[in-house]
Amino acid sequence: MELSFLRFAKKLFKIETFINKTSAFYLKFYKKKFLSQGGKMSKFIKKCPECGSINLIVDKDRGEVVCKDCGFVLEERMVDFTQEWREFDGDQGEKRRRTGAPMTYTKFDRGLGTDIGSGGDIYQLQAKERNKYFRLRKWQHRVSTAIERNLKLALAELKRVSSYLKLPPAVEEEAARIYTMAVQRGLVRGRSMESVVAGSLYASCRRHEVPRTLDELSEASGIDKKEIGRTYRFITRELGIRILPSNPVDYIPRFAASLKLSPETQTRAVEILEKAQKAELTSGRGPTGIAAASLYVATLINNEKRTQREVADVAGVTEVTIRNRYKELIKKLKLDKDIKKKLEEIEGK
Repeated sequence: MELSFLRFAKKLFKIETFINKTSAFYLKFYKKKFLSQGGKMSKFIKKCPECGSINLIVDKDRGEVVCKDCGFVLEERMVDFTQEWREFDGDQGEKRRRTGAPMTYTKFDRGLGTDIGSGGDIYQLQAKERNKYFRLRKWQHRVSTAIERNLKLALAELKRVSSYLKLPPAVEEEAARIYTMAVQRGLVRGRSMESVVAGSLYASCRRHEVPRTLDELSEASGIDKKEIGRTYRFITRELGIRILPSNPVDYIPRFAASLKLSPETQTRAVEILEKAQKAELTSGRGPTGIAAASLYVATLINNEKRTQREVADVAGVTEVTIRNRYKELIKKLKLDKDIKKKLEEIEGK
């Protein structure tokens, strides 16, 4: 028995060696042939046999390939892969179309799952047949993996949080993809589902440069922001997701809209932030704090005064942070002259 197995293994090895040598020979042969022709791909480009032109058009209505220069028909009676029916309005197209919705990570089965019968169809059956279909539907829901059951609950929570934060669909889709990857790799085990959902949403916001703070995610999900930050760092590290530091400029439009500031003040705040970035004042500091401080300085320069308390409440930071960043910006960028000049203009009027 052992000898026959050894013979079989030797034969298999010889066959594999022969296949490898043959494939290597043919690869070398075709490579040599290609290089001998000048290494040009022009041979594989379709040309008109009459005039040699490559200016060809495809007439889908007639199913032909025609040369645009001389009118020669290269191919005819081509197969039409488009729809075989006409539509005169959007409703007709929707009714006749035989494709479903696009695949999405926001559904546990990516939108490819089906249900056994709908409610209206089942209730039209007799009692015996109806009970049979109810049993089938029950078993359909029962026969599911642990990952599918987890995704059913988690993606519903993800949709709720993203709706509360008014996040765009692209961010929600990316967050659902990150969470699905985390579940498949077993990263959710030992952690609460809500914290992983919040961490995935925060990672997605950072990737799409949508400004949302940990405080906002904590308020929406009911999870402590330290736990969200810890889970976010764990997920990005394990999944190899590279995320750049958030830019303070992204927070300016949101804070300015909440404080009801003019576009001129918003523009001035962005200019101050750009100067601060060149002077390397933003490195090592929280983006929300430096963005709020630049807005506060811009309100002083443009005479749209807002208190430090108001700015701090909108930005989700303390007044001490605003004060410290404000002093740094005034001192390093020498903005006290602009503020004094504005005050003198107001007093002169």
